[in-house]
Order: sequence, then C-alpha cells, then structure tokens
Amino acid sequence: MVRPRLAADQWPAAVYAIGDVHGYLQQLQGLEEQILEDGAALVGEKWIVTLGDYVDRGPNSAGVIDHLLEPLPDGWRRIALVGNHDDVLLQYLRDPKTLGWWLFEGGAETMESYGVDVDRVLEGRDPERTLRDTFKARIPDDHLAFLSSLPVALSLPRWFFVHAGIRPGVPLDMQSEDDLIWIRSPFLETQRQDDVTVVHGHTPGREPVITKWRIGLDTHCFFTGNLTGMRVTPDGRTKLMTASGPVVPWR
Repeated sequence: MVRPRLAADQWPAAVYAIGDVHGYLQQLQGLEEQILEDGAALVGEKWIVTLGDYVDRGPNSAGVIDHLLEPLPDGWRRIALVGNHDDVLLQYLRDPKTLGWWLFEGGAETMESYGVDVDRVLEGRDPERTLRDTFKARIPDDHLAFLSSLPVALSLPRWFFVHAGIRPGVPLDMQSEDDLIWIRSPFLETQRQDDVTVVHGHTPGREPVITKWRIGLDTHCFFTGNLTGMRVTPDGRTKLMTASGPVVPWR
C-alpha cells in the first residue's frame, strides 16, 4: 500500500500541528478546544494537522479515531497523518504471528478500547489467530478505512509535516515511507543546510524540541499526560499550546 503525500503551494491562515496522541482522547479534545478558540479571530481557512500515532498505550484509541472522524466547524480542515503505530495496527491484522510484539507496545490497550478481553483470549486455543480475528470483528470498517487512507506527509512552502522525520540529503519527494514514519537517527542529529523546517512527532521528550531545522512535538503524552500542539502562520511565526490530563499506566 502506497500512502498519499500531500503538498500545497499556498498556506492557509494557520496550521495547527498536534503531536502523538496515543489513545488520550481527553487531551486531544482539550487541545482542540484551545485551537478552535485561538483560531477564531484568524481570517481564512485553518488546518489542524495531527502527526500520527493515534492508537496504542493510552486508554481510548477507539475514541480518538471516532473523534478524528467527526467534522470540524466551518472554516476548519483536518489533515491526519499516519504514524508508525497506526501502520503497525494494520500490519498486525494481516500477519498476527510476525507482528505479535505489537501487543506489548500498546496494542493490547488498543484492542481493549474496542471491547476485546485480551487476557481471556490469550488463555484460549490458537490465541494468535483468535485474538486477531476477535479484534478484526470489533474494529469498525470506517476506522480501518481511516487508518488505511492516512497520508504520510504534508508539504507547504518551507515547511514539512510528518510523523518521524526525513533522511538528510534525500530530496523530500524521494523520501522513503519507512523513513517518514520510523526514522530517528540520523535525522535527529543532523544540522541540515536546506531552508525547510520539519515538524514531527515520534521521538518523545518531556518538552517540545525547537531548532532551526526541526520542531518535535511528541511530549510523551502516555507518560507525562501532556499533549502538545503548535500554531504556524504563513510568516513562519509559531505558538506552542498544551493540554494536560491524567495518565493510565499501560502494560
């Protein structure tokens, strides 16, 4: 499956990027409330760009996807990019034996958010196949269609929005999908010489990371309880935003 790559020559009034959600619906809703209030005074269309990893580890992956499928108010557009966890979920449904490790990376919490009793199924016969089949029967078709359709990147003049990052030295239109949703090194260490700012998630930290070349918005929501977003306007000015809430320990 080749995922689409979005590009626009003209900026909207503002782009609001949101870091890795990981099943924390309360924080997502709280951050979007701030975003809608912040953007109310801006003339023109505004975009909310979520940077992927909607599922796993947190308590309500199903609720997060339900929320992302809901329409925004007039004047707003939602662009949801794919994260590696979202992609692995689909791979697991195709090959549960090879992707069985996903359960221990937050997949069990995702299944439970869809009403699957993971521990009970694992105690039964042929647990790998039965667990996959039970999960597949519980996840709605529109959720699967949503995850399958997610684009892998959004390009705007001088800005690039993606889940993980880019491989230095490779033109943006030649980046591999695997790098776009999985890369850490050498992207995180390289001081690139181009004029593009990459806005990404994937690599967590307690605080957002802002350099000349990249802005990392994954603030470890499933550990800190903090979901971070950022407003970017066509002139390149930025504003950070955060919504906080309780954390539920995962396995």
